[in-house]
Amino acid sequence: MTGPGATRDDGPVLLELAAAAVLDGVDLTVAAGEVVGLVGESGCGKSSLGRAAVGLEPLAAGSARFLGEPVTTIGRGARPGRLRRLQMVFQDPYSSLNPRRTVGDLVADGVTLGGGSRAEGRTRAAALLERVGLPASATAAYPHEFSGGQRQRIAIARTLAADPLCIVADEPISALDASAQATVANLLSGLVRDGGIGLLLISHDLSVVRQVADRVAVMYLGRVVEVGTTEQVWSRPQHPYTQALVAAIPRPDGGGVLPADLPGDVPDPADPPSGCRFHPRCPIAEDRCRTTDPRPEPVAGREVACLVRAAPSARADA
Repeated sequence: MTGPGATRDDGPVLLELAAAAVLDGVDLTVAAGEVVGLVGESGCGKSSLGRAAVGLEPLAAGSARFLGEPVTTIGRGARPGRLRRLQMVFQDPYSSLNPRRTVGDLVADGVTLGGGSRAEGRTRAAALLERVGLPASATAAYPHEFSGGQRQRIAIARTLAADPLCIVADEPISALDASAQATVANLLSGLVRDGGIGLLLISHDLSVVRQVADRVAVMYLGRVVEVGTTEQVWSRPQHPYTQALVAAIPRPDGGGVLPADLPGDVPDPADPPSGCRFHPRCPIAEDRCRTTDPRPEPVAGREVACLVRAAPSARADA
């Protein structure tokens, strides 16, 4: 674990997750100016991790820290001021926007709740809407008057009104059509680069994550099984599950299907397999994988939770 004020080579650490949340064995950091992609099959725990990171889920064990301070679970009272700069963008922009209020009022909340005046909020709202590619006149309209992609831009503008240092985006593009997906993903990436914001991008769309993320964490059944730079993970995946995900990415030639050597579905998270949680579906599993729970080990320049890959002979060959 890193402590308050810690830095990595790529910038100050903003968000730290250590064996966190409702999940077990998750260690992840997000630095300033960095996009970290979190990928995995549906049901693996990505959204639970994201919600725990901002305090929407209670911590069963481990810790979530923002700027070195604990992230407390959100209750009925006001959110602590120190956590205002840790924000979240949700999957469904329509359900996260109050349909009875104008877009200008919704975006201005981030300013007024932080102590700004209503006039400052209205001015800031117009500027932020233009920043995300919408006209300032959108302040007078209501959420139902916009498309899905436009509503997600409004949700992002509302998040930016709180002047965040770190954003957790939970499947922010999955409800959008293909053209809007790339636009919103590039918008988020650009905001990170321009403002030095940290972004944890949760998505099952591996192709989009590959385009915008600096680092990628691959999750399986509540465990992060591989973490590395985007180039490392996509060009030379090491964990068998990561290899299967990369092989399944659709390609122009019609390829990109789930490999035959990765059968079955994700097991019940409430009753995970013993030992390595991936061993029932793993094409290289050994007897020890059924009883020994692997922890992340350095393999080929990244962290991999695999007993077979972390063996000395495998490291030498990698």
